[in-house]
Amino acid sequence: MPSRRVPVNLNAGTYFLTLTVQRWYYLFDRHHRWQILADSIRYCQEHKGLELNGYVFMLNHIHLIVSSPDVAGFLRDFKRFTSRQLKENIEVTEPSVFRLFVDDEGAYRLWMDTNAPKKIENPAFYVQKLKYVHENPVRKGYVACAEHWVWSSANPESPLPIRIFA
Repeated sequence: MPSRRVPVNLNAGTYFLTLTVQRWYYLFDRHHRWQILADSIRYCQEHKGLELNGYVFMLNHIHLIVSSPDVAGFLRDFKRFTSRQLKENIEVTEPSVFRLFVDDEGAYRLWMDTNAPKKIENPAFYVQKLKYVHENPVRKGYVACAEHWVWSSANPESPLPIRIFA
């Protein structure tokens, strides 16, 4: 099973992360949900010292390459906030979908527990992960060129500002 958390002793730094929706349900491609994710990341960039080094938003998961003095704190806050925002969005726009995110105990859970954190410690690993992130929509057949996917740092007009890993 992939790792669930960023290890405390490795918390500060640059990480490759994957956040996935429960049941791998295609959720983000409608009702301004990608914008909810982007707004939350932008807030963390402006107020919490997050540096976004690369990203792609897919239909049911997101890949991020981030640098922060508190990656675990970013993940906790990002997942908590987006979970609440997306819950409100789903309840209003697709109430029948909401039940897909209620567990056996009756609790709402949008995100899977695992974040699959991988610490990026050298430029070669960074380039490998960034290429993987950018090629994700191409591999799925959504676009022919990575640069054409709007919600990706591969797009020169990316809606989110990025900082190249140094």
